[in-house]
Amino acid sequence: MAKQQAAAALRNAPDVNVDWTTVLRHMALSRALDEMEETRLVPEKKVLYQFSARGHDMAQILLGMQLNGRHDAVCGYYRSRPLLIALGVDPEDALASAMGRAGGYSDGRDIGVVFNHPNRNGTVALPMCGGVGAQYTPTAGWAQALDYHAKVLESDAHGRSIAVVLGGDGSVASNGFWSALTIATTQKLPMLFYVEDNGFGISVASTMQTPGGNIAANLGSWPGLRIFSGDGTEPGEAAQLVAEAVAHVREERGPAMLRLTVPRLQGHSFQDTQAYKSAKVVAAERARDPWGKLHSYMVPHVVTQADWDNAVKTAADRAEAARKAAEARPVGDPSSVLRHVFYEGEMQQVGGLMTHGWTPPPATDQPQPEGQRINMVTAIRRVLDQELASNPRMVIFGEDIGPKGGVHAVTLGLQEKYGIDRVFDTSLSEEGIIGRAVGMALAGLLPVPEIQFRKYAEPATEQLNDCGSMRWRTNNRFAAPMVVRMPVGFFKCGDPWHSQTNEVAFIHSPGWQVVSPSNAEDAVGLLRTALRGNDPVIFLEHRAMLDHSWARRPWPGNDFAIPFGKARLVAEGTQATIVTWGGLVDRCQEAAAGMSVDVIDLRTLVPWDRTAVLASVAKTHRCLIVHEDLQTAGFGAEIAAVVASEAFTDLDAPVERLTMPDIPSPHNPVYLEWAVPSVSAIRARLNDLVEF
Repeated sequence: MAKQQAAAALRNAPDVNVDWTTVLRHMALSRALDEMEETRLVPEKKVLYQFSARGHDMAQILLGMQLNGRHDAVCGYYRSRPLLIALGVDPEDALASAMGRAGGYSDGRDIGVVFNHPNRNGTVALPMCGGVGAQYTPTAGWAQALDYHAKVLESDAHGRSIAVVLGGDGSVASNGFWSALTIATTQKLPMLFYVEDNGFGISVASTMQTPGGNIAANLGSWPGLRIFSGDGTEPGEAAQLVAEAVAHVREERGPAMLRLTVPRLQGHSFQDTQAYKSAKVVAAERARDPWGKLHSYMVPHVVTQADWDNAVKTAADRAEAARKAAEARPVGDPSSVLRHVFYEGEMQQVGGLMTHGWTPPPATDQPQPEGQRINMVTAIRRVLDQELASNPRMVIFGEDIGPKGGVHAVTLGLQEKYGIDRVFDTSLSEEGIIGRAVGMALAGLLPVPEIQFRKYAEPATEQLNDCGSMRWRTNNRFAAPMVVRMPVGFFKCGDPWHSQTNEVAFIHSPGWQVVSPSNAEDAVGLLRTALRGNDPVIFLEHRAMLDHSWARRPWPGNDFAIPFGKARLVAEGTQATIVTWGGLVDRCQEAAAGMSVDVIDLRTLVPWDRTAVLASVAKTHRCLIVHEDLQTAGFGAEIAAVVASEAFTDLDAPVERLTMPDIPSPHNPVYLEWAVPSVSAIRARLNDLVEF
């Protein structure tokens, strides 16, 4: 009876062009790999993290086989290996990655279920993340980049390509999901949201993630979103829904959601016993296994039983061969993990401008001053204007940066000059701002997102950390160069929400270069270097210096660029060394007036010029570090540790720090002036140090 029903379903199925023998081949391999890990490799402790895809596999494979656009991209999560198999990922690489062996997705740096696939001639699998929901906004960024390539750069191939993101039903509660949904629908982007609904987020029922447990039903009236929903275990139905959803996004150039119900036939991970599921639920899930349904669907109507058995055996043999080859791979040299935190001259395979043949224009680190002194706002705006004019792949975006020109007026007039495709406002979601920048950078654009104030970067912390670690965790396969502009620090007054510096958080996030100019000339040179580099950069714009008279400088020239890691000697002397940056350089210079003191403006914090600092301390024998951030675990502590360790015999006094106390920035100007290191406070501490 079951075969008769399957035959009827096959005859009545909509006309979808599916190579079912290929589906069988991929699914058999996926099952063989899962079984091998569950029965052998995990018990033998050769694989430490294992997430079975059984139950999710058939629909993923059907989806992967539809991704044939020249610039299609997909971002999955830890249960997405069947999709990768359909895209042609080598099972040896898959198993070697699961075992942490050399090569593979990360060379043993990341867990093996966090995939990437830098396919330059077809569908790219964007670097997955371990965080739930972190995949959504980068995929939206890739989709927006496709739109940009098609409309602005006039690429027909991009105009036929799409971006696809996979997530479980639990992920629809994440900030990333809702941010990406807003981006895709308000911008009408070619993006497919594929939600694999297995009813559980580990042990939590989907009804706790979304009302009624059906995100597709809840979004039925969401404007601009086409909904497809059905059973991901029924071959004909799943194939039809996948084909229709992909076709809609590809043809209509607008977003869609494909929600398919599937069973999770194994625990969340191998260690999960699923004790929270009743025997009835487990039995119902097993009855919906798409493997058995695919067998009924195909045998004998598409293949014979002998053909089926041969496909299963071939897959098992292929998995075994992959295992042997993977186990034969060595573990990499442990010291190699120090490589590829930053660009080292060896080009990544995907991401950034240089992978598309772009080379930075010639530059000089010698300023050629011209004209009247300008403030930092004008200097930054002028660099952005010039780079937009010369680099058609550059885009600027953030909250209020369009017609308003930013709350600090830095981007004033740029949208009017370059249009809303290149300079545009975003929704109020820092996760969406940075996440989409990641996807854009991966797709070959230069995103320059603005975070309106330093404190507002907190919702984007996951995306910032994932972006910084990308080059390292993919072993130089992928990188997402961008420049994140971010106003920081006090201005006239303070408060806990707009006046934070906390640069140390970015310094402690591997892979980010961190820049903190104190004046207009340095802002020009450092920003130009950042915009022409091949790493992600945090560009801190101190609010107090944006229009400060001390920070004004003549325009240093159209080719002026400052190499990162090169400090500026603001004042020179022999009695002591002051190390500082950003909004306190002018105060340190004033405090040192009349004394013989080296005042060093670091300018860049990652990398920082330890050579200049140590050379100065060797000359002066005393060191005072002054910064606005809090003292405990501030970056000054790192500088002090290096000086104490590497210049110990040169010191005639303890290394001193003068910072904000360990409190949020106070609002009342009297409180603020007391808390932030003042000229008088710096002078007093300097006198004490010299007299020690």
